[in-house]
Amino acid sequence: MTGKDVPGLEEAGHAIPLGTKINVTFLGNEDLDMRVAAAKAVKDAGFVPVPHISARRLQSQAQLEEFLGRLQEVGATEHVFSVGGDPTTPEGPYDSSLAVIQTGLLQKYGVREVSIAGYPEGHPDIKEDVLWRHLEDKSASLKEQGLDAVILTQFAFDTDPVLAWIKNVRDRGIDSQIRIGTPGPAGIKRLLGFARRFGIGANAMIVKKYGFSLTNLMGTAGPDRFVTDLSTLLADPSTGSGTIAGGVKLHFYTFGGLLATSEWAREFSAAQS
Repeated sequence: MTGKDVPGLEEAGHAIPLGTKINVTFLGNEDLDMRVAAAKAVKDAGFVPVPHISARRLQSQAQLEEFLGRLQEVGATEHVFSVGGDPTTPEGPYDSSLAVIQTGLLQKYGVREVSIAGYPEGHPDIKEDVLWRHLEDKSASLKEQGLDAVILTQFAFDTDPVLAWIKNVRDRGIDSQIRIGTPGPAGIKRLLGFARRFGIGANAMIVKKYGFSLTNLMGTAGPDRFVTDLSTLLADPSTGSGTIAGGVKLHFYTFGGLLATSEWAREFSAAQS
């Protein structure tokens, strides 16, 4: 959710299990008060806030500490997501999420678990070897500091690169929990727009495998097939992935809204029971 999504959270609250982690974004067009108010709303509703820290948007160490301090006041610092952020040029002293992690300030304000980004299909502006080096360095730094780590991935439409990427993570000795980014039900045009923005593969073959067609963009699409296929592949020893299934969960991107995603997750879970 964003800082503006508090009404949406209130609308969707009945459909979300208590204790669910809910990420709160760090957008350039929202301010400190909005971000803290959103994190507090998550906490007050009985969920677990995971506020984002956008490294390249921070203008100073003082601004980072003010943000962490305000979050700590409302009980919202145990879990955070440290990410580089959109700006190409840093607005302050932090050029990456690793730089924020290495400050040692997170523990000072009560952080226990840090989510870091993963990119199963790469990043449009960062080379693959650099992405892997950053993931390894962040994982190592968090382990050295005694902080738990969660790898939160960009969303995907295709299980094949996701499965290969998970294997690669485990082959590199990284045993942190992985949450695979999954788009909640949303309009097809909206999903494709986000896919183009983030460099996600969305050719005709991939989206057909996901469950919709590029020739019909007027409808909506949900992740039913993607989630089912990924679960089956992770649990099937014949794919060679049975040993990596542990610690793999989902993270929903609520492109179609908190309520639509929450209701989909509840109904899908009930159907699998």
